[in-house]
Amino acid sequence: MTMAELPEPLDVIAVGAHPDDVEIAVGGLLAQLVRQGHRVGIVDLTDGEPTPLSPGPHVRLEEARTAAATLGVHVRETLDLPNRRLFDCFETRVALATVFRRYRPSLVLSMYAKTPMASPDHWQTVQICDAAVFYSRLSKWDEYFDGLPVHTIQKQIWYSLGFGSLTALDSPGAFVVDITDTLDVKLESIRAYQTQFPPEKERVFHLVESQARLLGTSAGFGAGELLIPATTFGVRDLMSTLGLT
Repeated sequence: MTMAELPEPLDVIAVGAHPDDVEIAVGGLLAQLVRQGHRVGIVDLTDGEPTPLSPGPHVRLEEARTAAATLGVHVRETLDLPNRRLFDCFETRVALATVFRRYRPSLVLSMYAKTPMASPDHWQTVQICDAAVFYSRLSKWDEYFDGLPVHTIQKQIWYSLGFGSLTALDSPGAFVVDITDTLDVKLESIRAYQTQFPPEKERVFHLVESQARLLGTSAGFGAGELLIPATTFGVRDLMSTLGLT
């Protein structure tokens, strides 16, 4: 496949195990990036089904489309990998790396660490995405990637889904991004998943908003989301980065 045949590249791709993971973790950031003029995509490794209240994948996928439209993201893809049986293996790594090669993002946002007492798919997604970022740039492997050209992702940043714990992340370099202006959009995108968050689960929205308010307040914002750089986070202009100029 030639470069002329490829779709327009994305600046950022956020990867989740299931539809709603990305919205819960970094929905505010994605909406903010779109407003700033960046091309943003979401990749869900599975369709998230079956779940107790959903009639089937077609409904969950429609909810995901609504959520993506709410955030304003440009592309959303759902891979054909099995929910509840997602495992880090060569095939799943290649499936995601193929998407990276097709859309050529500069930045990948992906899950960080385990989520105790929640889906084990999350931990598998951490490993799959880390490997896919590496696989995306490997040459002499064309037969596995539909002839797509190699692509080097410049930066990878992890996000946390561990809202069920009060234990602070021991993550050198972790920082909070200001989502004060997009918190409402983030919450609206999560509400698109009516089968996952019916009225009796209203506590989820209180939890997400409270976490955002706490993170934001800790950094001097109205609301925030926590990000962890996969590699050393360098600063060229300290005063500007600190908001002092």
